[in-house]
Amino acid sequence: MTTIQAIIMGLIQGLTEYLPVSSSGHLAIASALTGVDGESSMTFTIAVHVATVLSTIVVLGRQIGQIIVGTFSPLGPGTGLQRLNPSQQYLLNIVISMVPIGIVGVFFKDQVEAIFGSGLTIVGICLLVTALLLTFSYLARPRQRQSISPLHAFIIGISQALAVLPGLSRSGTTIATGLMLGNNKATMAQFSFLMVIPPILGEALLDAIKMMKGEAIGGDIAMLPLIAGFIAAFISGCAACKWMIALVSRGKLIYFAYYCAIAGAATLIYSLVG
Repeated sequence: MTTIQAIIMGLIQGLTEYLPVSSSGHLAIASALTGVDGESSMTFTIAVHVATVLSTIVVLGRQIGQIIVGTFSPLGPGTGLQRLNPSQQYLLNIVISMVPIGIVGVFFKDQVEAIFGSGLTIVGICLLVTALLLTFSYLARPRQRQSISPLHAFIIGISQALAVLPGLSRSGTTIATGLMLGNNKATMAQFSFLMVIPPILGEALLDAIKMMKGEAIGGDIAMLPLIAGFIAAFISGCAACKWMIALVSRGKLIYFAYYCAIAGAATLIYSLVG
């Protein structure tokens, strides 16, 4: 992978991680069109994903700080979950949302990796599914809740687990699911971006441990392209994260549904004809 290719892939990862158009799907499309084997270097994949996580921490740093501080506040009166303050409840919801993706990662990792190597047909189909989900969330007009319940957090977590499929947007799927459940737009966008931090950092940590043990988890990449891709993913991730929160608050996701429908159809045609 050259430095220019790394920058392009980093920009794509940073932008599409937050925009509801599927980062994995677009990386697969970019790899097919440019001849870059996106799976040849697990080190690069880890680096750009960590870069987008860092961009989330930077953009939502104040909210993350408030959650951390509030988590260590005393419990309130009452029993059970009623004793938790809003920050503690929020953190609990994040943990609950991680359960489905954790199950997929532990028990179905090999099957997921096999799907990623199955070509662009699955990408095209999943992009069309993403378009449908975004359309449904736009047409649905449930009463908006100001806080996310533990049950909703688990259901949203299931949607995140399903979004491991290339072409099925993680942010689009989780936000659309949350909106159709009746959650507040701005609250749902923030929750969608924060809930992905622990799984990505956890996977990056496990892969880093494998590398330190000398286990082969992917191809090699030079340091300059790696750094260039990381910086590109971080900068574009910061911009996309801010933009996406504003777009969700204004209910503009329908335009991404149009894009995903066109991109999905074009990808399917390319995979069948090419």
